[in-house]
Amino acid sequence: MSDGKSERLLNLTICLLMARHFISKQDVRRTIEGYRGLDDAAFNRLFERDKDELRELGVPLSVGSDDPLFPDDVGYRILRKDFELPPLSFEPAELAVLGLASSVWDAATQADEAKSALAKLRAAGADPDPGRMACLAPNLSAKEPAFAAMWQAMLDRVEVSFDYHGKRRSYQPWAMTHRQGAWYVYGRDLGVGQPRIYRLGRVESDVEAVSGKGAFEPPEVDFEALLAQIEPKGPEGAAVVAIRGEEAGPLRRSGTPVDAPAPPGYSAYRISYAGDVVAELASHGAGVLVLDPPQLRQAVVDHLAAMAGEGER
Repeated sequence: MSDGKSERLLNLTICLLMARHFISKQDVRRTIEGYRGLDDAAFNRLFERDKDELRELGVPLSVGSDDPLFPDDVGYRILRKDFELPPLSFEPAELAVLGLASSVWDAATQADEAKSALAKLRAAGADPDPGRMACLAPNLSAKEPAFAAMWQAMLDRVEVSFDYHGKRRSYQPWAMTHRQGAWYVYGRDLGVGQPRIYRLGRVESDVEAVSGKGAFEPPEVDFEALLAQIEPKGPEGAAVVAIRGEEAGPLRRSGTPVDAPAPPGYSAYRISYAGDVVAELASHGAGVLVLDPPQLRQAVVDHLAAMAGEGER
């Protein structure tokens, strides 16, 4: 939004909010700097667009008349009781959760949005403390260049086009999800007429809007089925691993303690896995040791050796 438009909308909001009675369109035209000097047609178009914009932003614009003899002579105002939020009140546990939610995003435009939301809560008298639950804090990265534009298109239900695997796609983004460190978008590829999942990191161009807002209505999305499509396919099996101390929390919670020989400081767990588990186990370094089966242990050792070789080059 341009500075001039932002200033005009803000001035219009203040004008209508401070009014003690309904203000006629002509009074608005004389009062707001951004409307002066326009001819009738240009003013009417701009004023109608600004009213729609305010309503989209959630501003409750009222239309009515203060004159019982001329009810058709309408004016505009914003009723304070409809505009202002009631006093905020949160329980300590709710504040902790809000603080935790504010710490989720660590990149892209959503990090600024999270900080802004936290600042608004503090300005309203609430003081969320994300540090109280830092040990539980999730972390979402959104470093893909296509993320911001695709996210906004999904929210606004705007059709977009972009290059993917060397081909131009026309697309309706229905939903987005984060999985295994990457963002995916799920929607309808208009070129093939079927739903498709695309990884945002593989989008090869800017995401361009090709329609106005509300161009489609997304269906209900079965996220379990969606994630099942994203999961890498591979062998299923079970393994016995030794986990050092309190490391590898998710692995410990999903596993079952077993009575098996383990090095000092380690505890043995049986885990079930599906797909390529080698990289996940290797990511814990010396914190997780594979005890059984031998072929999985060797695969993890080979993976770590390859990573060490890459680091030496």
